[in-house]
Amino acid sequence: MNTNSNTYTVIYSIILVVVVAAVLAFAAMFLKPTQDANVKKDTIDQILTAATVTGEDILATYRQEIESAILVDIEGNKVGELDIESCEVFGNADLKKQIAAEQKALPVYIFKNGITVVPCYGAGLWGPIWGYVGFAEDLQTIKAVRFGHKGETPGLGAKIADEPSFAEAFVGKTIGAGEILFEVTKPANRQTENNGVDAISGATITSQALGNTLNQWFGFYKNYLAKNSSCCCKGTCCEEAKAECDKCTECDKCKDCAEVESSNTVEE
Repeated sequence: MNTNSNTYTVIYSIILVVVVAAVLAFAAMFLKPTQDANVKKDTIDQILTAATVTGEDILATYRQEIESAILVDIEGNKVGELDIESCEVFGNADLKKQIAAEQKALPVYIFKNGITVVPCYGAGLWGPIWGYVGFAEDLQTIKAVRFGHKGETPGLGAKIADEPSFAEAFVGKTIGAGEILFEVTKPANRQTENNGVDAISGATITSQALGNTLNQWFGFYKNYLAKNSSCCCKGTCCEEAKAECDKCTECDKCKDCAEVESSNTVEE
């Protein structure tokens, strides 16, 4: 064959493209199990951070320290379990599906130290953002958080994952009541005191996006958190709970209930 002909050039190019594509496809298939394992390991590492659990071997630590990993529906009822031995967890793709799912199956990670971790996932300024929130036994008070992102601006929006002081600001905060369960915004725009944190300076959009994400996912988990709270008021200020609230000082809602009850008694 004439190596200077157009036919030779076309055939050579086709063969080269096919060979390169085959090599890349094989490499992707060969590396996929390792990539998936690394993604799972990173996800579990984030969950452990929210649970305030540390260990050199991430997978072994997870198996040792977790008590149960369950799936709950929007009503807060258990609908399934995640296998602990195989370190089964929900990745970002799984969380994304739950946002629009009519029949939700939301993961809950319960650890032996009393901390319960729930995830969140949403849209940031330049890509997806996600996180894990660890709650104390009352299932209202935040003990620790860990956030991540795919493409937020370094030094600005990326601080949701990189700035320790931002994560520390969540510690001790609680879930609110009504439409705004939690917010991340400028101090001047905050409508709540203990149910939110200040936005990152220079990253208002990313901060607000994170606040919206948390508010949405806390709404998904609201019934589960209320049903399983160790607090006497079960995370809500219902009439049946008011009689017991004066005996409890574990959460702000109990304190509010006690004040309301006390005020009503004085008026009478």
